[in-house]
Amino acid sequence: QLTLAQAAYLAVWFASYSNQGLLSIFANHCSFVTGQRLRRAHQIGELYSNLYSERTRWTLVGSIWRRLQSKHASTGKLMAALAGVFMWEDEKVRDDELHRCGLELQALEKVKNLSASSEKEKAAGQVETGWEVVMEKNNFKVWRRPIEGSHLWEYRVLGSYNDVTPRQFFNVQLDTEYRKKWDALVLKLEVVDRDVNTGSEVVHWATHFPYPMYSRDYVYVRRYDVDVENNLMVLISRAVQHPGVPETQDYVRVHSYQSKMVIRPHKTFDENGFDYLLTYSDDPQTAFPRYCVSWMVSSGMPDFLEKLHTAALRAKNLEVGIYDYASVIKSNDTKHQPSQDRLGDNTRPGQIYA
Repeated sequence: QLTLAQAAYLAVWFASYSNQGLLSIFANHCSFVTGQRLRRAHQIGELYSNLYSERTRWTLVGSIWRRLQSKHASTGKLMAALAGVFMWEDEKVRDDELHRCGLELQALEKVKNLSASSEKEKAAGQVETGWEVVMEKNNFKVWRRPIEGSHLWEYRVLGSYNDVTPRQFFNVQLDTEYRKKWDALVLKLEVVDRDVNTGSEVVHWATHFPYPMYSRDYVYVRRYDVDVENNLMVLISRAVQHPGVPETQDYVRVHSYQSKMVIRPHKTFDENGFDYLLTYSDDPQTAFPRYCVSWMVSSGMPDFLEKLHTAALRAKNLEVGIYDYASVIKSNDTKHQPSQDRLGDNTRPGQIYA
């Protein structure tokens, strides 16, 4: 095998001779070797396709990419981008992220449940560092804090509902087909990729923005989990770049976006009543002043939650049928097995549930 230096030396040496026959022989030899290797790779690919299932083949490809990346990180990422491969190992939502969401809700619940005002103020000072209250109503409270190193805000909503079940509220957020019916702002919403190991999904979402702004689109990875042992439901979404969904002139792409929802039932997943914690941030790519964007987000978030609540009530009253995403979690010790449905169509995992 030739190094780059040796190849360069040979090229100079061949160029110094006027005999073009040597160059022709060398070029033919290179073409023969390259063609032989390509045919061999194709034969190996056919062999693996006959021996292994599609899921096993993609797992094998993923392990090869991870090995390349561990040895040559920058080269591996470049090759992945050129080949149009989405790096699940880097972009997936991990178990520790799901766990941290539960801890955040538990910390706020401790403050909420304290009876002594002095003790409550002390705990609130520890939990609420950097957060300021921007809205407070009977069934929810909204905070915000600046994101370090940027002009953006992070928002947090702590609220509760007593007239729907946690399962209904959870499923309504995940059902992409149902959301197209209850959210009039949706222009496009579909799952474009799925990680068979963790159940993480990549979603393409396009939505109307108020005039005179252009419509925005988001490409984000999401993962959901039901923790039976700790009585929690968790949904995490954050923006990613996916080779299957390039930017277009139809929408303004939002590159900075994150949403974390944690639900804790008052009793069980199928009885009315639960608390929820929503943590949210995004950069809508607008030219408006910071205070205008802050007002739009802080006022738009409660409106969205009320639409979500109304959609859950419709499902509860049997006006619509939605899919039960929570049903794929069999126990707190068993990871859910994502369905093998076709991506981008109207099929979804879970059972019909209303």
